[in-house]
Amino acid sequence: MAPAPVAVLVSGPPAAGKSTLGAGVAAALGAALLDLDVLTGPLTAVVARLLRTDDLDGLVLAEATRTARYETIVAGAVDCLRCGTSAVLVAPFSAERADARRWAALAARLTAAGGRPQLVWLALPPDELLSRLRARGADRDAAKLADPAGFLSRTAAVPAIPHLQVDATWPLRRQTDFVVAAIG
Repeated sequence: MAPAPVAVLVSGPPAAGKSTLGAGVAAALGAALLDLDVLTGPLTAVVARLLRTDDLDGLVLAEATRTARYETIVAGAVDCLRCGTSAVLVAPFSAERADARRWAALAARLTAAGGRPQLVWLALPPDELLSRLRARGADRDAAKLADPAGFLSRTAAVPAIPHLQVDATWPLRRQTDFVVAAIG
C-alpha cells in the first residue's frame, strides 16, 4: 500500500525563500505546488485597485482578501490529497503558526482529505532577512524596511506549534533534501 500523500506547508518570513523551497520540495516529491502569491496574486491585485490601495501587506487589503486567498490554496490541496496527490502549500501561514487552534483546524482538514500535514518553517537570522529584503528591492517591502524592528517582531517569530525548522541560509539542495528526508 502506498503511503498517504503529504501536505507540506512551507512558511517563513518574506524573502526567506518559501517559493524556492516549495518548488524544490514539490519537484522532489512529484507533488502539486500551490503558492499563495501565484494562485491569488492577479485577483488580489484587482481587489487592491478596487479598494484603492497598493499596500499588499496593509490591513485594508489583508482583511478583505486573507480568508479567500488561504481558502484557495487549502481547497486546492484538499482536492489534490483526495486524489492521492501530495501538495506543497507556500504561504506565510501567520495566523495558523501562531495559534494552536487554527493550526489544529487546518491540519484536521488536510488529514480528513487523506494527507499527512507538516509545517515547515524557514528560519533566517534577522540581519540576513533584512539584507534579502533590500536585495529583492520590491515595492511591497518598503514599509517593512522603513520599520525593521517592527517588521521583525511581527513576522519572524518562530511558530508556536510543532514544525520542522529549516535553516534558510543552507543551499537549496540541502534544504530540499532535509525536508524530504524528514517527512519520509
